[in-house]
Amino acid sequence: MANNKETLFDAFPPVSTEEWKAKITADLKGADYDKKLVWRTNEGFNVQPFYRREDIADLPFIGSLPGEFPYVRGTKDNNDWLIRQQVSGATAEEMNSHALHILDKGVESLGIKVKDPEDLKVILKGVDLKKVEVNVTCCPGKAVAVAAVLVELVNAAGAADDFKGSVDYNPFRRLLKHGLAFPKDAVKEGLALYETVKAVKGLKCFAVDSFLFNNAGAYITQELGYALAWGAEWMTVMSEAGMTVAEVASRIKFNMGISSNYFMELAKFRAGRMLWAEIVKAYGADEADCKMHVHAVTSKFNQTLYDSHVNLLRSMTETMSAALAGVDSLETLPFDQCYECPDEFSERIARNQQVLLRDESHLDKVVDPAGGSYYIETLTASIAAQAWKIFNEVEDNGGFEAMLKKGEIQAKVNESGVKRHLDVARRKENLLGTNQYPNFNEKALDKVKDTCCCNCGCGSEEPQDGAVEYLNFDRAASQFEQLRLDTERSSVRPKVFMLTIGNLAMRLARAQFSSNFFGCAGYEIIDNIGFNTVKEGIDAAMEKKADVVVLCSSDDEYAQYAPEAFKELNGRAMFVVAGAPACMEDLKAQGIENFIHVRVNVLDTLVGFNAKLLK
Repeated sequence: MANNKETLFDAFPPVSTEEWKAKITADLKGADYDKKLVWRTNEGFNVQPFYRREDIADLPFIGSLPGEFPYVRGTKDNNDWLIRQQVSGATAEEMNSHALHILDKGVESLGIKVKDPEDLKVILKGVDLKKVEVNVTCCPGKAVAVAAVLVELVNAAGAADDFKGSVDYNPFRRLLKHGLAFPKDAVKEGLALYETVKAVKGLKCFAVDSFLFNNAGAYITQELGYALAWGAEWMTVMSEAGMTVAEVASRIKFNMGISSNYFMELAKFRAGRMLWAEIVKAYGADEADCKMHVHAVTSKFNQTLYDSHVNLLRSMTETMSAALAGVDSLETLPFDQCYECPDEFSERIARNQQVLLRDESHLDKVVDPAGGSYYIETLTASIAAQAWKIFNEVEDNGGFEAMLKKGEIQAKVNESGVKRHLDVARRKENLLGTNQYPNFNEKALDKVKDTCCCNCGCGSEEPQDGAVEYLNFDRAASQFEQLRLDTERSSVRPKVFMLTIGNLAMRLARAQFSSNFFGCAGYEIIDNIGFNTVKEGIDAAMEKKADVVVLCSSDDEYAQYAPEAFKELNGRAMFVVAGAPACMEDLKAQGIENFIHVRVNVLDTLVGFNAKLLK
């Protein structure tokens, strides 16, 4: 049988790419191949409908193995990762109780925000520092003090050789979040921080918090490009201040976000490791010192208030992307974090999403399972190319710090955020349960609560005179949510009546479209199986006290039904035609103003209806 394998293959003659494309073009029956099948991504490159071996033949990293430079396939010989969860509590004692509780439930990495460095002694009481990773975020100017307490605890536990963790020193945080001045003594503080943690090899201290870009709506290549520039800034300033390249590289930790773009996010981490390895090597480091240490956290940008359990679906694909990509640690955010302090149930579900993937689905058993996929290898190269352009743009304009001080990076990310909000408003980017297929009758006003559960006490800082542009962290769903909350706060809930008539297939399709359309504003939807006459439909709408009547029929029938319905309604409710029929201009000339279809801005249209209908 073994000897006949090649003969079997010979029975199937090879098919060229040109032949495949010719067959696809024929099946399209005249439709444009590029417009119909080629995906024009927001990341700056096109994605083809199919890939073949020849597409990856010339990629320089294809021959590498896991654990080998340039580390595109991973920095280690396994695919295990640490499950992280944030510690919460109003006091240090409450945080300690919570930390011990979640460690008992499967967490291996703690995220801790502190105001007083001495609180760490209480928070970490009973925590085995030889086995548990500890990652501390603190207020500006306290990183050295926090690190000193943490090192003291590590040494007392005899864990200096085994400990893994980080002190999140991020002097750029105030610039990114508030547009406020960069601290003048940042490098001096960084050197003092390194000297404090030097004896504990597994303690990272120079943070690259690119998840901030993700949460502000940045595209994947933007987050990666700016993350690399941020890391290079650390390499430059700290090596110029006297540290060796190896010392700096070993203390940098990338804290990256994960969007719901499943395959691209998987490719992003692979591309990131490869590019970072090349950057560090360019500083003169040995290949062994060029490994990228990555913690990943699911996105806040696409979390939603309404139909919030859909957040579980989003965070699950995000978690899978990062896990399969070979990150070192991973935090899955609770589904309710965007509107309240997560409770025991939501925290448990968030933990178990990773437990399910690792311990039940065994995603930790295969290193770089995406390796060799024509599609993902090509995505890796494409993302790397675009991120490299962004990295070089930053370097050509003075570096990461220089652009931040001018607000230029923040402006570019915010520009992407605005574009994504517009795409959500037009439903080019879908948020299930928010701008597409909403739960019409859901109420959310009462569940919005304070989301700060830590005792860090840092608070938010108001922008000051002279502040530069800072990141806008409005979630993608925020404008639609405001729309629905306005409806909930109103003394009336508008009723939208579907006047379905004529062609059965078209009236049903347009009634469903219109129901979803107006449901995004939280209106009451009154659907119908159909009417024999326009008058019968209008009478039924008036009996239901409808505020909006939507005519649902076919384009050919609108020329007759729309003027008749508009006249019969006679201003007793707002009149809407579902669709964009060829006779639309003629209908507008007769006084019909409202048309809803796939090309309209759903958000702006509904804001206009709210202005007229709500009291």
